[in-house]
Amino acid sequence: MLARVKEFLDYFLHLDVKLAELVALYPVWIYGILFAIIFCETGLVVTPFLPGDSLLFAVGAVSHSADLNLWYCGFLMLAAAILGDIVNYWVGRLAGRWMMKTFPRIVKKEYIDKTHHFFQKYGGKTIIIARFLPIVRTFAPFVAGMGHMDAKKFMSFNVTGAVLWVGLLIPAGYFFGSIPVVKENFELVVFGIIGFSLLPMVIEFLKHKLAKRKENS
Repeated sequence: MLARVKEFLDYFLHLDVKLAELVALYPVWIYGILFAIIFCETGLVVTPFLPGDSLLFAVGAVSHSADLNLWYCGFLMLAAAILGDIVNYWVGRLAGRWMMKTFPRIVKKEYIDKTHHFFQKYGGKTIIIARFLPIVRTFAPFVAGMGHMDAKKFMSFNVTGAVLWVGLLIPAGYFFGSIPVVKENFELVVFGIIGFSLLPMVIEFLKHKLAKRKENS
């Protein structure tokens, strides 16, 4: 078990090297592989551990040394991000009532109603910002579906968020990936991307804690 975890971490941290190897081994299938990873990371609530931000950055960085067409990658990964959120949204929307009936003590109607009101008020901002937050972007569309957020509104924010996410990270990887210090310390760059992505959640958590302390005092 530990060996598998170590292997996964090694693959994740050296994503640039592993991606270059995949491109060399599967020059045609690589586009389908990239599509599948992004689709699963955004579309399936059971796979939030798959690389998202770092993979997009790595695609841009690796394109300097590997035979990767960035336009193909960008289009396919954008489509995967949009379709993944759509699937996740409808799974949440269609499974919500079933889950309420099957697990009434866990999935209470009041929780669904609160989620619905939350997404009515903050839905757009939540869906767009969630694109840049690991794990959160996997669950946000599912919760939006469970809360019965308006499908057309969800779709517009879904597309906007996906365009910003893919449109910023792949070019960032392309422009910064050619810098020697980035190439030589890619694992640190991956940690930096993850840390930067998690920063808004940490800030919100600290704000919530401080607000609670003020209330108690």
